[in-house]
Amino acid sequence: MRFTRRTLARTALHSAAALFASEGFTQAPPGRVEGLTRYVADWVAGARYSDIPPEVVELGKKSILDGLGLALSGSVAETGSLVRRYLKSLGSLSGAATVIGSGLKCPARFAAFANAVGMHADDYDDTQLAVAKDRVYGLLTHPTTPCLPAALAVAEGERVSGRELMLAYHLGVEVECKIAEAIAPRHYEAGFHSTGTCGPFGAAAATAKLRGLPVERIAQVLGIAASQSSGLRENFGTMTKPFQAGHAAECGVVSTDFGAMGWTAADNILEAPRGFFQAAGGGYNPEAILRKLGNPWTFAFPGISIKPFPSGSLTHPGMTLMRRLIRENHLRAGQVESVEVGTNRNMPNALIHHQPKNALQAKFSMEFCMAALLLYRKAGLAEFTDDVVNRPEVQAMIRRVHFGVNAEAEQAGYNKMTTILEIHLKDGRTISGRADFGKGSPADPMTYEEVAEKFLDAAGYARWPNRKATAIVGQVRKLEDLPDIHTLTALCAS
Repeated sequence: MRFTRRTLARTALHSAAALFASEGFTQAPPGRVEGLTRYVADWVAGARYSDIPPEVVELGKKSILDGLGLALSGSVAETGSLVRRYLKSLGSLSGAATVIGSGLKCPARFAAFANAVGMHADDYDDTQLAVAKDRVYGLLTHPTTPCLPAALAVAEGERVSGRELMLAYHLGVEVECKIAEAIAPRHYEAGFHSTGTCGPFGAAAATAKLRGLPVERIAQVLGIAASQSSGLRENFGTMTKPFQAGHAAECGVVSTDFGAMGWTAADNILEAPRGFFQAAGGGYNPEAILRKLGNPWTFAFPGISIKPFPSGSLTHPGMTLMRRLIRENHLRAGQVESVEVGTNRNMPNALIHHQPKNALQAKFSMEFCMAALLLYRKAGLAEFTDDVVNRPEVQAMIRRVHFGVNAEAEQAGYNKMTTILEIHLKDGRTISGRADFGKGSPADPMTYEEVAEKFLDAAGYARWPNRKATAIVGQVRKLEDLPDIHTLTALCAS
């Protein structure tokens, strides 16, 4: 295996620029693509629950259950306690929205922020998959984290049904994902965190639908959301990554609040020459979004991946493969001399922590993920802690893992997460394998029962009462029959 670990930003940007020119992306001149924002607003305003295919409804339920479980486990993270401390410092808060995993009720914007931070705190939430071959697979957005907390917070105040909540959630996810797919690859490659930048649009679409805003107002809400779009990848591995996801959810609520009052914004914010696509990406592919909302639904194609491990999604094919090779070959850490992990050039550009010193960095460390599996045969919430990361045996195993670019993986394309492993043993043997996708992806999906198992593990990590946890699993399975969403949110509150 031949690969290199080097500074990859320059080559990644050069590659993205070349693909940008070849895949239909354009720096659209004024008026070239008119009515794009209006198309999105029209679609959101006119969509009905019956428009969602039954199989998409079922896929959405898995992501909703997954998100609720991660909000519970995230509530006991350090970020959870800091957010609650901040909310209490604001003085007397009153509101209808639940801060999941606590007894706090507050205005919708703050609950959306707190719950989205919780969902993203462990980097265990679902991920959008790419369509175009120039896109880094799994590196578009985390679709549920901005949309579900925003929709849930507003839904509590509006006392809506489970069916209405699901409609708003699905619309938000669809808008968020299609916008992320449309913007030029330069957006992500240059350092923007697309969950933070595209997430506000999804959260805004979901909450505007719940509030029943007309088309003209929804277009204005999207304009307000665009001006709050933010998030940088340099903050990966710190508390500010989940902060950016929380901000995206909060932005959706705030944008709808102001839009409902008559606050004005540009009603062509997506396509305008100084609008979102141009300013944030330098261009966009209009064909990735025009006539594409719900056609097909992103949940149906290319799909949304539910994470089997609480780490960056780009680690998951390698982790799925490593776990399989360990089990099949009865491997023990003491047998391993070294491990070589080869991927395409974009993956080390995101998995930036080669010698992690804390749990947040470990989530973006291929080296730690391999080391944890070799040492403990698992890598769950209990392994992604500061204590485990800094154990001498973990740090020693990390130094045996070598991660970089592999020519075969690079040639496979960026719309896969191709990972090639070579495990060199002390007895001279080499065990190797290749994986393009990880467990939880559409290629190897989790069943509802498997997601429920993950949910119960996350709830148990938060020491949530088993009675409440199992009731949540049952209610989400039949969410379309729930007459009032308060029945569900009550189970998420202490």
